[in-house]
Amino acid sequence: MRHLPLILFLLSFLWMPQAFAGRIVVCPTCSQRSVKDAVGRAGNGDTILVRAGIYKEHGITIDKPLTLRGENNPVIDAMGQGEVIRIHADRVTVEGLEIGNTGMSHIEDRAAIRIKRSRHFTIRNNRLKNNFFGIYLEHSREGVIQGNELQSTPREEANSGNGIHLWYCKQVEVASNRVKGHRDGIYLEFADSCRMTRNLSEGNLRYGLHFMFSNDDDYFHNTFRDNGAGVAVMFSRRIDMWENTFALNWGQASYGLLLKEIYDAEIRDNTFRENTIGIFVEGSNRIHYKRNTFRKNGWAIKMAGGCLDNRVEGNNFISNTFDLAMHSGSNNTFNGNYWSAYDGYDLDRDGIGDVPYRPVKLFNYVVYQTPEAMILLRSLFVDLLHFAEKVSPVFTPKDVADNSPLLRALNLPYSPEIH
Repeated sequence: MRHLPLILFLLSFLWMPQAFAGRIVVCPTCSQRSVKDAVGRAGNGDTILVRAGIYKEHGITIDKPLTLRGENNPVIDAMGQGEVIRIHADRVTVEGLEIGNTGMSHIEDRAAIRIKRSRHFTIRNNRLKNNFFGIYLEHSREGVIQGNELQSTPREEANSGNGIHLWYCKQVEVASNRVKGHRDGIYLEFADSCRMTRNLSEGNLRYGLHFMFSNDDDYFHNTFRDNGAGVAVMFSRRIDMWENTFALNWGQASYGLLLKEIYDAEIRDNTFRENTIGIFVEGSNRIHYKRNTFRKNGWAIKMAGGCLDNRVEGNNFISNTFDLAMHSGSNNTFNGNYWSAYDGYDLDRDGIGDVPYRPVKLFNYVVYQTPEAMILLRSLFVDLLHFAEKVSPVFTPKDVADNSPLLRALNLPYSPEIH
């Protein structure tokens, strides 16, 4: 009886599904030529190895734990007939495939890969081309979307799907993906405790990243550039955003980052460069903006109503057309920043200006109310307007001032050049 624990251990190992895991090879000249048939034949824990070739298939349903792995980027072409891979099981891995041509539909959200009610999944190193939706997750958690390339042909918003789409998900990591040519590059709705890192989202019709009603998420080391707008974060709490780049998001109503009804967030060490508006904020409270660089934007920060208890501290504002637009500072603070437009003095040479800097100029207020006035931006009239307001301020808010402006730009650790 003293060997009973060892015997029980060995028996339990033998009964584990992976103990019997096998491998099925699919190729154009093999006995097994269909990916869908191989998935149907596979057992729990098996690996299906798909070799180079073109497989004209769609509607592949994975309802058991297995690994579907491509070798030398085999192509699964749906020929416009519908969804390609559907995952309805835990512990599924799909990697190394090129999947394309789902076709567009007005009655269903066709995806190259759909994951539904799954856990512990891995989708990595795939190429997804010319699909309506790329990777679509719903009611799934504890998975990884990593190293995929997603590219589609931009159409109007109504006829385009999202690259990576999460709906009612938790604890999903979206890392090192390249997304281009979709409606939203990455979209999250009711997705909590997720992490997005090292993604490049560019050339999308609407947003590079868009999430709503999603709490406790982090995103860092991402680049959002040349989208209809960079990132929109709406109706969410406890969102941390650091070391991201928001660049080249130009348009009549475009911005690097939109915050709408966001609470208790931190935005730090980001770069906002050459956007129509670096950050547009509306109805968002208790946000801490620190160590960010705003360079060559139309507006660096534009605050609408309902923004309270926000702190803007230790940022660089360099060569923006307007540094700040808002009506009243309320209890928001703007201290310890570098403003390239500051023309004050530092008699005691402590690196801090001896007179406060008021970033909201009268012409800011005029343009905020009447955008057509922008045509006067480089005129002598504007210089006279600024001088008159500086001598006798009437319209600019008295409570919006940096009382300790820096004379030199901060040497921030994350401030990449964007070309």
